[in-house]
Amino acid sequence: MTCALTLASDRKTVRKRDADATRAAILEAAKSHFAKSGYNGAFLRDIASDAGVDAALINRYFGGKDGLFAAALKDSIRPDRVHEWNRETFAHDMAKMMAGHAHENVERTHAFQFLLQAATSPATAPLLNVAVQERFMRPIRDWIGGPDGDARARIFASVFIGLLCERLIRDEPLEGKERKVFIERTAALFQSLLDT
Repeated sequence: MTCALTLASDRKTVRKRDADATRAAILEAAKSHFAKSGYNGAFLRDIASDAGVDAALINRYFGGKDGLFAAALKDSIRPDRVHEWNRETFAHDMAKMMAGHAHENVERTHAFQFLLQAATSPATAPLLNVAVQERFMRPIRDWIGGPDGDARARIFASVFIGLLCERLIRDEPLEGKERKVFIERTAALFQSLLDT
């Protein structure tokens, strides 16, 4: 009897692990397709094919395309990263990153491209707004803190997103004197938003 219960328990664990892996594979494929093609241009059959699963599993795990898109948005905006920022070195670290190549961190660049696609579609912009408020703006407001934290967080987000766009369009690292000036001034800008 004990042996039978153990085997049943082991089977449930294996199924759960497979379900988690399947869900993760679908989510990764979805983020890639949504980043490249936007909401309307991404097709569930292609996402399923890239994930190596049957398209019916998308409905099972996410309830369809809208649910998959919302889950992909949430997965692309990682609020936990805000808590990893070092307040003492943040301004310089961020300025240095923005002076670099957009594809130094492919995962983050890919996530940003996905968010840009979502922002430019009337069908998905409201979903993005909800995800950004919950998973980006709120953690930044909490991290910045202090007087006028809401306004400073909004300016911070605008500068941050604008610099990400510029870096993506530039598609090459800055060099020489331009890099030095860019890092100094950008660091000063970020620092001014952190100082209370």
